[in-house]
Amino acid sequence: MQGPFGDWLPEVVVFHPTRFDQAQWIVHHVRERKTVLVHAGAMERGEAQRLIDFVAGGVSAMDGRSECIDALTFVFVPQIVSLSRDPVEPPA
Repeated sequence: MQGPFGDWLPEVVVFHPTRFDQAQWIVHHVRERKTVLVHAGAMERGEAQRLIDFVAGGVSAMDGRSECIDALTFVFVPQIVSLSRDPVEPPA
Protein backbone atom coordinates (compact mmCIF):
# COMPACT_ATOMS: atom_id res chain seq x y z
CA MET A 1 0.00 0.00 0.00
CA GLN A 2 1.32 3.41 -0.93
CA GLY A 3 1.07 5.94 1.89
CA PRO A 4 1.89 9.64 2.19
CA PHE A 5 5.49 8.68 3.01
CA GLY A 6 6.00 6.41 0.00
CA ASP A 7 6.28 2.74 0.88
CA TRP A 8 6.90 3.57 4.53
CA LEU A 9 4.01 4.09 6.94
CA PRO A 10 5.01 5.57 10.30
CA GLU A 11 4.33 3.26 13.22
CA VAL A 12 4.93 3.48 16.96
CA VAL A 13 5.31 0.29 18.99
CA VAL A 14 5.06 0.34 22.80
CA PHE A 15 6.92 -2.32 24.79
CA HIS A 16 6.63 -3.23 28.47
CA PRO A 17 9.42 -5.84 28.59
CA THR A 18 9.64 -8.31 31.44
CA ARG A 19 12.77 -10.23 30.35
CA PHE A 20 16.12 -9.31 28.80
CA ASP A 21 15.59 -11.68 25.87
CA GLN A 22 12.92 -9.28 24.56
CA ALA A 23 15.68 -6.73 23.74
CA GLN A 24 16.43 -8.35 20.39
CA TRP A 25 12.75 -8.07 19.39
CA ILE A 26 12.80 -4.35 20.23
CA VAL A 27 15.87 -3.80 18.02
CA HIS A 28 14.14 -5.76 15.26
CA HIS A 29 11.22 -3.30 15.28
CA VAL A 30 13.58 -0.31 14.94
CA ARG A 31 15.34 -2.12 12.07
CA GLU A 32 11.88 -2.38 10.48
CA ARG A 33 11.76 1.45 10.66
CA LYS A 34 9.33 1.65 13.55
CA THR A 35 9.56 4.05 16.47
CA VAL A 36 9.67 2.10 19.73
CA LEU A 37 8.73 3.33 23.19
CA VAL A 38 10.05 1.09 25.97
CA HIS A 39 8.91 1.24 29.59
CA ALA A 40 11.04 -1.18 31.62
CA GLY A 41 9.21 -0.69 34.93
CA ALA A 42 8.23 -4.37 35.17
CA MET A 43 11.89 -5.47 35.23
CA GLU A 44 14.48 -5.65 37.98
CA ARG A 45 16.57 -2.46 37.81
CA GLY A 46 19.86 -4.11 36.75
CA GLU A 47 18.24 -6.23 34.07
CA ALA A 48 16.30 -3.20 32.80
CA GLN A 49 19.57 -1.27 32.48
CA ARG A 50 21.14 -4.17 30.59
CA LEU A 51 18.16 -4.30 28.19
CA ILE A 52 18.24 -0.54 27.55
CA ASP A 53 22.01 -0.62 26.98
CA PHE A 54 21.66 -3.50 24.50
CA VAL A 55 18.84 -1.81 22.58
CA ALA A 56 20.62 1.57 22.56
CA GLY A 57 23.75 -0.08 21.15
CA GLY A 58 21.82 -1.91 18.45
CA VAL A 59 19.89 1.19 17.45
CA SER A 60 23.06 3.29 17.40
CA ALA A 61 24.73 0.72 15.14
CA MET A 62 21.88 1.31 12.66
CA ASP A 63 22.40 5.09 12.93
CA GLY A 64 19.15 5.42 14.86
CA ARG A 65 18.69 7.56 17.95
CA SER A 66 17.45 7.09 21.48
CA GLU A 67 16.17 9.42 24.14
CA CYS A 68 15.56 8.88 27.84
CA ILE A 69 12.05 10.03 28.79
CA ASP A 70 12.41 9.14 32.48
CA ALA A 71 14.38 6.64 34.56
CA LEU A 72 12.55 3.65 33.07
CA THR A 73 11.10 4.94 29.79
CA PHE A 74 13.04 5.37 26.55
CA VAL A 75 12.20 6.05 22.92
CA PHE A 76 14.18 4.52 20.06
CA VAL A 77 13.83 5.73 16.49
CA PRO A 78 15.27 4.61 13.15
CA GLN A 79 17.54 6.85 11.11
CA ILE A 80 14.64 8.13 8.97
CA VAL A 81 12.83 9.62 11.99
CA SER A 82 13.83 12.96 13.48
CA LEU A 83 13.94 12.96 17.29
CA SER A 84 14.14 16.15 19.33
CA ARG A 85 13.20 17.33 22.80
CA ASP A 86 11.45 20.47 23.91
CA PRO A 87 13.87 23.19 24.98
CA VAL A 88 14.40 23.43 28.73
CA GLU A 89 13.24 27.03 28.75
CA PRO A 90 10.11 28.00 26.80
CA PRO A 91 10.68 30.72 24.19
CA ALA A 92 10.07 34.26 25.45
